[in-house]
Amino acid sequence: MNSLLNHPAISGRYFFPQDRTVDSPFFVQVNGARLSCYRQNDHPDGYTLVHFHGNGESVADYVPAMANQFLSLGLNVLFAEYRGYGESTGNAELATMLDDGESVLEQSGIKPEKAIVFGRSIGSLYAIELAYRLPTLAGLIIESGIADPYERFMRYADFNSLGYSPEEVKADSLRLFNHEEKLGAYRNPLLILHTEFDQIINITHAERNLAWSASSEKRLVRFHYGDHNSIFPLNKSKYLESLKQFCDFTKKNGPFTSSSKSAS
Repeated sequence: MNSLLNHPAISGRYFFPQDRTVDSPFFVQVNGARLSCYRQNDHPDGYTLVHFHGNGESVADYVPAMANQFLSLGLNVLFAEYRGYGESTGNAELATMLDDGESVLEQSGIKPEKAIVFGRSIGSLYAIELAYRLPTLAGLIIESGIADPYERFMRYADFNSLGYSPEEVKADSLRLFNHEEKLGAYRNPLLILHTEFDQIINITHAERNLAWSASSEKRLVRFHYGDHNSIFPLNKSKYLESLKQFCDFTKKNGPFTSSSKSAS
């Protein structure tokens, strides 16, 4: 996907590829690259949590500890890796990777109606995109997520070497990462997790995402401890209970929407 957001002065400063790897990766072929993902199916015919991690993390950081937490909730797991991370080939590019989530889900053989998509931090961009493209996803979870990516791009971008103005970057960001539009088209269950003391992505991002969502079953869980990188360990019990309640509800009620995007 062509976009000035793929320029190294933006994408190259926003992603921090990690080389940590997992044993027995699940490889996914995407346009111009091969992704080194990880999946574990312990629950035949069960729902699968499809996870997109933060920009300074890797799938290996979630295996086996976090994978086991999700598995204990009765979910299968599929951790999507980014281009240039772990054993994945290619370069991490903001716009190009918008297409990758669909490939991961398609090649895994998981039906959208049996997938709960989870996006942490920058992973929220790709989770929200997948929910927009596949509105029959069973559920969407956003942890420490982003409402307006342009605010984040402005913080990282090197405009001296970019060759484009902030106005041009803003226009392209709105074209590709309009979360108000995308969440407004998604009507299935939504859970947002955010700490009130997130020093990297302010909780106002969570509040905007919640307000924009068209879901009739949406909830923002505000944590009173921890920050962007300690939200889980400092709120473990409440965090896991919130996930359990959401997943149990989603599995019981199933998707609300039909398979037609126009129905959203």
